[in-house]
Amino acid sequence: FIITRVAPNEIRAYFNACLHRGTKLRSSGTEGNASEFKCSFHGWSWNVDGTNKDVPCPWDFPHVDREKLNLPEARVELLGGFVWVNMDPDAPTLAEYLGPTVMGQFAEWKLENRYTVCHVTKPIPCNWKLNIEAFMEAYHVPDTHPQVCPANADWNSQYDTYDEHVNRFITPLGVMSPTYYGKITEQDVLDQCTVGDSSFVGDKPQVPEGAYARQIMADMFRGMFEQATKTDLSKVSDSEILDCYSYTVFPNAFIFPGISLPMVYRFRPNPKDHRESLYEVMFLRPLPTDGSIPDTAEVTHLDHEQGFGEAEGMDAGFGAILDQDTENLVLQQEGLEASAKHGLTLANYQEIRIRHFNKAYDKFMAMEPYR
Repeated sequence: FIITRVAPNEIRAYFNACLHRGTKLRSSGTEGNASEFKCSFHGWSWNVDGTNKDVPCPWDFPHVDREKLNLPEARVELLGGFVWVNMDPDAPTLAEYLGPTVMGQFAEWKLENRYTVCHVTKPIPCNWKLNIEAFMEAYHVPDTHPQVCPANADWNSQYDTYDEHVNRFITPLGVMSPTYYGKITEQDVLDQCTVGDSSFVGDKPQVPEGAYARQIMADMFRGMFEQATKTDLSKVSDSEILDCYSYTVFPNAFIFPGISLPMVYRFRPNPKDHRESLYEVMFLRPLPTDGSIPDTAEVTHLDHEQGFGEAEGMDAGFGAILDQDTENLVLQQEGLEASAKHGLTLANYQEIRIRHFNKAYDKFMAMEPYR
């Protein structure tokens, strides 16, 4: 698509193909601004509102009505500061698709008041379904990310499903993994806490007798984030400050609206190789209360061999976590291709989001192809 702003509050998505002989009007993956969309092949051009601007040698096209030569559009809706594109003109609205519960929760998160401070893409040598399913549960944390277990509830995460297209987990931070019960102290929890964006974290205080690391972490992060980002978090709960909230919107978006892990993941298949997919990570922060709008981070495109920690603006500790996840995915892709077992064995609760995702996937795959 060509996605462009045509008015202050209007964005359109045009199918990226010239109506002459089908050449792309813009190369994939490019961005910028333009006053027209002109085909590099024969010079047919369109205004940014989609109306036709020019057909060279009009005498040779008496059968073409330029008044009807507008660029075809996909449906576009705006929610939470994001542009949502749908190619199906008969699909339900975004509000209907997400459902009233999720719409209400997204309204409370106010994601439209965030900006992007880090934006990374990396090709991963696995199918896109494996890529997205890897992040739907915290069951893998003790063995894949043991360094976070002292301050990550992992197996005690909460899982929720909403209607057909959205699911969620909440992983409490600032409390120890059940694999660490009886092995560490509250001070150990505080000393070893790991959050997604720890660039604001300075020296950690001591946990007083009878106190809990979680409360000290919440108070500490609230003050540090407020000072560093010039935002007011007085009405934000401790859970929203600390915990990992992860929403999956079918088919390929993850939204983490919390403060310590304020992210978006997007997963896209490689149309030329089903064994490869593109993993995209964006870190968000609240807009400053002084009314200023910081610059949006430029996208860093990593290659196969680079680690996430090499990306501009990526927290080193969290980059290491992402590298651990993607190393598993390489092994999973190769293992599934070598397996003699038919299908997977999923947990009833901790992997319910994967079950929910595949139920939606099966529903859409069973539909008649859109024409």
